[in-house]
Amino acid sequence: MSAPNTVNNFRAAVVQFEAVPNNIDANLDTVRRLATEAAADGAQLVVFPEMCLLGYWHLTRQSPRRLHELAQPRDGKLIRAVSWIAAELEVGIGVGFLESDREDLFNAYAVCLPNGVVHVHRKLHAFEHDAISSGNTFTVFDTPWGVRMGILICWDNNLVENVRAVALLGATLLIAPHQTGGTDSRSPHGMRTLPTALWYNRKEDPAALEAATSGESGRGWLMRWLPSRAHDNGLFVLFSNGIGRDDNEIRTGNSMIIDPYGRIVAETPVPDVAVVVADLDLDLLPLATGRRWLLGRRPELYALLTQPSGLERNARMARHSETPVPMSFRVTDPNAARQLTRASADER
Repeated sequence: MSAPNTVNNFRAAVVQFEAVPNNIDANLDTVRRLATEAAADGAQLVVFPEMCLLGYWHLTRQSPRRLHELAQPRDGKLIRAVSWIAAELEVGIGVGFLESDREDLFNAYAVCLPNGVVHVHRKLHAFEHDAISSGNTFTVFDTPWGVRMGILICWDNNLVENVRAVALLGATLLIAPHQTGGTDSRSPHGMRTLPTALWYNRKEDPAALEAATSGESGRGWLMRWLPSRAHDNGLFVLFSNGIGRDDNEIRTGNSMIIDPYGRIVAETPVPDVAVVVADLDLDLLPLATGRRWLLGRRPELYALLTQPSGLERNARMARHSETPVPMSFRVTDPNAARQLTRASADER
């Protein structure tokens, strides 16, 4: 295991790469290569993107039977292989995979610590496929470095309550793996897909791809909300994202490390394979604005946050529905709520 730092820093890396669909061996080789690069630069934790060991968006087109064939248990040979790499390099390694517990499937993320301990998070808001279930628990854990960490996968981070819960459970560092950017948003001012030609012509015209990935369908969109998750909860955020072709969409990368004040400590300058390494100044935590705000909470006022409004939808319906959201979430007519739910279900 890496020797403890002489200063109150923790050195971490976020990685982005283009996963090869259905090719676990190739993706595992990439994880080994890039984790080795990060470890050589002193990283103690290396964070890879969501579903990086299998590829992501192509899963939406697979049959349930095929998904079960591609999935592995959390204690299977795939995660054991990542654990061996972590032990060999004496670093923590976070990877995304499709988990099977025999009956159910989950979009999952494993953090393999160098001491052999593995922590697995199941995405709380899985919208990729009817056969992929959502998890029901937060994942927060202690580490050999004295840094308490939490994991939230992709859309988990968009719902502000999840990040707040992770902070209240004591996390000071949030591992946030994604496959985002370049998606076809239902919102009129949300992201849009990028032309695939931008990716295939990236060597001939790198400026065009960089402009697109830095724009409103990539980094520009992230800047609307991602730093606030770190700032408002007083924690570090390690944002790792895919880059390049992801089935019929182009992921934008933009991997970055954000401090508890919402400031970007480091980020990739290129829309390509990248390893971003930075020292996290843990002395920023005790008086971080967001952590002081947590002291001013009035939980007795927040019962509303735990009461169903009657409008709730499962993650797939909420993510993909074109039904307008009502102006008020205060539903007093149960029949109206059921009608809205049925209308959303009909769109599936």
